[in-house]
Amino acid sequence: MARTRFAPDRGLSARMGLTMFLLGLLFVVLGAVLVRFLGGVGLVLVVVFLLAQWFFSDRVALYAMGGHEVTPQQAPELHAMVDRLCALADMPKPKVAIADTDVPNAFATGRSPERAVVCCTTGILRRLERDELEAVLAHELSHVAHRDVTVMTVASFVGVLAGFLTRSAMWSSMGSGGRRNDNQPPVWLVIMLVSIVVYALSFLLTRALSRYRELAADRAAAILTAQPSALASALTKISGQMARIPQRDLRQAEPFNAFFFTPAVAPGFSISTLFSTHPSTEQRLAQLARISADLGRPLS
Repeated sequence: MARTRFAPDRGLSARMGLTMFLLGLLFVVLGAVLVRFLGGVGLVLVVVFLLAQWFFSDRVALYAMGGHEVTPQQAPELHAMVDRLCALADMPKPKVAIADTDVPNAFATGRSPERAVVCCTTGILRRLERDELEAVLAHELSHVAHRDVTVMTVASFVGVLAGFLTRSAMWSSMGSGGRRNDNQPPVWLVIMLVSIVVYALSFLLTRALSRYRELAADRAAAILTAQPSALASALTKISGQMARIPQRDLRQAEPFNAFFFTPAVAPGFSISTLFSTHPSTEQRLAQLARISADLGRPLS
């Protein structure tokens, strides 16, 4: 974890370490299969994907959400809040961005605290009061300080590569018309099966880490600002507003749920809730209530 005034979280650090270790094993297995069947081409493919994910993931996420960096002159109040929180946390100030979408949310991305971006949507800027928005920003800044944004960026690489290889293998099998040499294993089938297994395992690992890191960010933000009630109010307000967002907008935002303050899903059961990137709202509110009691400031 970076040296800041955000409360350290040993549980989060341990989970990040374990997740990276297990994903590293999956990466080695997948890389070995590619090199075995594709030779140097497989190695080049892995390296290119890794470099692209490391250097461009933050830009891709920002672009995909329609976000753009804003200056202090363009968004003075938003910059002032980030300035205050960074000074309070004793951490480098990230870039500040705004995404033009009515989905009320915020997220942080970037491979390091020095390269981080904190982005708010126009929907959340319109709906939250100042103290609520500041609490959400503290939550996102804690992701940067804890470096779990970096871990999620790297962790997602394995799943992205496995998904790409699965689709490529399927197209390869269709193009080959089922032809194969009886003396050789069906390369496309081996790659596809291994990729599917790797994707499924990486999916479950990143989902488990994502749920815990949201609780850790809630704790760190509530303690830093000493206003868990403001974070609870923001969480309640945003979760309630999701049902009013058009389904098309929610579907477009859903691929980025792992980075959002709250998941962009409609209320009710779905596959997205079954494999949720976030703990339930009730669980998060219960934790904030306990922090409030510890601080002597009960939730209103």
